[in-house]
Amino acid sequence: MRRSPLIRRLMATTLPVALVLGSAGTTAVADPLYARNMSTYGLAGGIDTPTAETLPDGTLGATVSWSDYGRRSSVVFQALPKLTAVLRYSRVEGINDYRNDGYISDRSADLRWQVLDEQGWRPAVAVGLQDFLGTGVYSGEYIVATRTVTPSVRVSAGLGWGALAGKPRTIDSNDEGGTPNLDQWFRGGARPFASVSWQVNDRLNLVAEYSNNDYIAKYSNGAVFQQGEEPDSNLNLAAFYRFGGNYEVGLYTIGGNTFGAQFSIALNQREATYPSGLEKAPAPVRPRPAPQADPEGWSGSWAQDPTAQPAIQTALGDAMRKEGQTLESMALTANRAEVRLRNGRYISQAEAIGRTARLMTRALPPSVETFVITSTADGVPTSSVTVRRSDVERLENTEAGQIAAASALSDAPAGAPGLVRSEGVYPRFRWSIKPYVDLGIFSAEDGVTHEVGAEARASYEIAPGLILTGALRQRAFGNIDQRGPGIPGRRGEHYTPGEYEANPALETTPQGVPRVRSDTRMYTGNNDLVIPELTLGWYAKPAPAVYTRVTAGLLERAYGGVSTEVLWKPANSAFALGAEINRVKKRDFDQLFDFRDYEVTMGHVSAYYEFAQGFTAQLDVGKYLAGDKGATVTLTREFANGWRIGAYATKTDLSAEEFGEGSFDKGVTLSIPLGWVTGQPSRERVSADLRSLSRDGGAQLNVRDRLYDHVRDSHSVKLYEGWGRFWR
Repeated sequence: MRRSPLIRRLMATTLPVALVLGSAGTTAVADPLYARNMSTYGLAGGIDTPTAETLPDGTLGATVSWSDYGRRSSVVFQALPKLTAVLRYSRVEGINDYRNDGYISDRSADLRWQVLDEQGWRPAVAVGLQDFLGTGVYSGEYIVATRTVTPSVRVSAGLGWGALAGKPRTIDSNDEGGTPNLDQWFRGGARPFASVSWQVNDRLNLVAEYSNNDYIAKYSNGAVFQQGEEPDSNLNLAAFYRFGGNYEVGLYTIGGNTFGAQFSIALNQREATYPSGLEKAPAPVRPRPAPQADPEGWSGSWAQDPTAQPAIQTALGDAMRKEGQTLESMALTANRAEVRLRNGRYISQAEAIGRTARLMTRALPPSVETFVITSTADGVPTSSVTVRRSDVERLENTEAGQIAAASALSDAPAGAPGLVRSEGVYPRFRWSIKPYVDLGIFSAEDGVTHEVGAEARASYEIAPGLILTGALRQRAFGNIDQRGPGIPGRRGEHYTPGEYEANPALETTPQGVPRVRSDTRMYTGNNDLVIPELTLGWYAKPAPAVYTRVTAGLLERAYGGVSTEVLWKPANSAFALGAEINRVKKRDFDQLFDFRDYEVTMGHVSAYYEFAQGFTAQLDVGKYLAGDKGATVTLTREFANGWRIGAYATKTDLSAEEFGEGSFDKGVTLSIPLGWVTGQPSRERVSADLRSLSRDGGAQLNVRDRLYDHVRDSHSVKLYEGWGRFWR
């Protein structure tokens, strides 16, 4: 088999080094080699050079560094115990672009894989790609080894290519960016780098390093830029001070003539402010009395009394309401009870199920032995957990795994014999008023932007599965102002809102692509009341493993119409299939009830798979808002406490020139449960979509309450990942 040049280079460098170092190790298992400080590039390292260290699995962090060479703002995520990913937004000094400001704003991304961890005499070894998706200002690759010499001293040494070797890549002046520079990886000649760190105490860490970076940028048009003053030497020095457990400040010098400072924060989702939460303890299981103490209850004769179920259902519903749960309906016989549960409080569905099971032992007569707890979402049953009451009584004070083994999970039918709807559950009206903050980050043109205001949101659940939802927003202040898209051929200049609205021809790019997202700023900066959403949704379950959704109205701030979806998702399967079709029309920029001329039918088919360690992969293939066709790949990791971090990329049949800067759509999603911060149980989340560009290619419709995320909460993979909270 003929290998590519890249594979041959890797086998000639990385693999032999790893094997030689690995042969010197022992079978002893060492603690993970966690970082002592963050580098100026925002990940575990020295100052400007990398190390083979990692962060604790699941850590999400950020670093801001300042020096004469520029400002770097980085977000780091330890996606796996050995895989580190970084997104970076930089102001690079000394380089001019169309704005002639003496600096450029640059976006870049890094990946690092720890090939070997430290064991015995064997050092940890890592391979990394630096700035492999950006314009290439920081582009470089490396192989690095790190060894703990004494408990307080660590030494790192490696080989670097590109900027790390002082041999910067030539940047294509016409490149749109966003594509991996595969043909340059591990090419251009390598040079060594090294660093030494001394952990003075549990807070102070001193670092010295040898670096080859000369901070020069070269362009294909012949321009050469020096990013600040050229370093006087290859020696860099730094002191880093950690405080509060999660925070770090640093002072450093590059080459002896340039000084800098940085601040870092690292949050590990497993280290919540209130690790055990502040929720009230659940009611304990109530053991049944002996048969001779309650012969009527054990005989089941009570079930013949027509007043028995209403009284029991009312008492159980009141108890569940105090736990933040809703008893939507109930079916009761002498030896079996099914409750249909709407979880309104707990991020883990297992906790809601466990607390309901405890309350059932307290509310039901002793003859009822079989508990069926059916979870619902948007009025639709999603799964049923069946457990014997005697197992609940017997296993209350054991580990949650034992009650999991004694339970059975199954698909829930849409209806069940004997189900009686609880009084007062439907119709149901809810509303809230709270502030909102819209942030824009990683924009090379605008930097960090913001808008702050108030949002009123309401929902009216007319019947099970039929929901009217709406929102009103009033802007208070911010620097996200209304403006038209960029003027072709005049970078940095934009159409005014008046020019854009007056000329409908501008709503198509010169390449013939409809402006479905590149005019997003026309929907911002409105000081009048706006309606971001007003929809009527119908959710149903026509078959045990099939779910449907139809949503009509003002679907999002830029589009209105009809969105339909079907999902096949068995309760005990890690695999799911879905399809979505939307017919939408573009809304007017005042975000009220008027529409513009553009309309499109678009949609996709989807495949989902849930892997171990909380990973979910999603593949969407279909037609997007601009009429382009392609696919979106999304990978999300969710932790047991509800944290979600994901990344996605979309490539369609639009060329890089038609798409524009960035070449294809990509971004990072982050969702943090509010309860992780406050300690109080809540299903509310703080979510963000970190996307540097609003482009027309690969644009999806933003519809709330798509089926998959609502359904999977009570299905096997996610339910059992959170099963440790069953007895909470």
